[in-house]
Amino acid sequence: MERDIRIRKPGWARRLRSGLLAENAALTLCIAGVMGLAGALATVVFRELLAWIQILLGGGDIPHGMVSLARGMDPWQRFLMPAAGGAIAGLILQLASRWLPRRGAADYMEAISVGRGVIGFRQTVARSLSSIFSIGSGASIGREGPMVQLAAMCASLTGRYLVLPPRHLRLLVACGATAGITAAYNAPIAGALFISEIVYGAISSATLVPLAVASVVANIVTRQVLHYDAVFHMPHFEFVSGWEVINYLGLGLIAGLAAPQFLRFLDASRAAFQRLLFPLWIRMAAGGLIVGALSVINPAVWGNGYSVVNSMLHTQWAWQAVAAILFLKMLATAASVGSGAVGGVFTPTLFVGAALGALYGTGLQSLFPAGSLSAVSSYAVVGMGALLAATTHAPLMSVLMIFEMTLSYEVMLPLMLACMTGYVIAQRIRPESVYAKSLAVNRNFRVPVRGERR
Repeated sequence: MERDIRIRKPGWARRLRSGLLAENAALTLCIAGVMGLAGALATVVFRELLAWIQILLGGGDIPHGMVSLARGMDPWQRFLMPAAGGAIAGLILQLASRWLPRRGAADYMEAISVGRGVIGFRQTVARSLSSIFSIGSGASIGREGPMVQLAAMCASLTGRYLVLPPRHLRLLVACGATAGITAAYNAPIAGALFISEIVYGAISSATLVPLAVASVVANIVTRQVLHYDAVFHMPHFEFVSGWEVINYLGLGLIAGLAAPQFLRFLDASRAAFQRLLFPLWIRMAAGGLIVGALSVINPAVWGNGYSVVNSMLHTQWAWQAVAAILFLKMLATAASVGSGAVGGVFTPTLFVGAALGALYGTGLQSLFPAGSLSAVSSYAVVGMGALLAATTHAPLMSVLMIFEMTLSYEVMLPLMLACMTGYVIAQRIRPESVYAKSLAVNRNFRVPVRGERR
């Protein structure tokens, strides 16, 4: 009898621990804060690994990112480097898919919205390692995707250790993902709303409160302790006249029309690469070769485009230069995403939006008298938010994301109008957002776990 008690005691202890976490709101918020800390540190580790590879490739400290690294290379090096990195990244993914059985969801959005909150450790590490080689060799994708996935995986491991039921495990994973987004963009409000508005599809206090706690802790870690600066250094927003809001309405219209075409372009690239009857590593090497060829023309196509957007916001670009880099960057992004490189499209979307806004602002300034319109950089800032809202179908998150980047109240009025306009038009043309596949399109078809409350 005593032996039976000793055997069953750990099971009852786990159930008791799980019940306390499920019912105690204060304890849930404390764990959400811990997930914010763990998620922020996971993103820091990923950033430092990328910086180490960048220093290794460049032979020293490269302060301005991948574009500066590309410009310091010979043309033949720029041509071959992304292909070599893509081949290594593809081999890692190919070996992982062959030798590592899939456990849990492959994407944090899937784990939260339609899964059980389980994210595989080995698969996530393999995909993160692959993304480091892709991004570190110049692939035109964002690093926020792998960073958020790592943060969510840390939360999933913690929840599985605590033996949480699926409903609470998904919430914990959402807290980790929120921490990753916040750490990536130094945007705590938008980070919490990203998960609420896009992944959950609704904003409620039951989910928003723990997400906000995780976001605050993550932001404190990245900004105060580790001294990370803002992603984009926004200039002061200039709003000359109330009548100018009509111009921003037109910018929202353009963003709403352009966003579905941008997403279809990415889908077409994925379909084209999948039709190639070659192993994954060869397809990813081919995608890198395209990026390398484009970088011979203009090295600015490398990387996520942070430095190029910052330059576009603070210096006067000729419209021909903006149009050229926009065209080349879209081709490079389509090649990287289509070939299968692991990374995010959030930052490339901001790049395309900034370029569209800059072109639109330059065109308006050629039509109206000098001094009667805001600076071109103001239209670039609003263009970033408008295209982001049109592709993600999350206008509130997009408004707050740009607001936290600019810290300017003057941007809110034109930004809200442009984001809402772009969202409405894009949704009518293409009902699926950029994250539709990860969210399994329809949350209503999720199979409930036995014993779970819907």
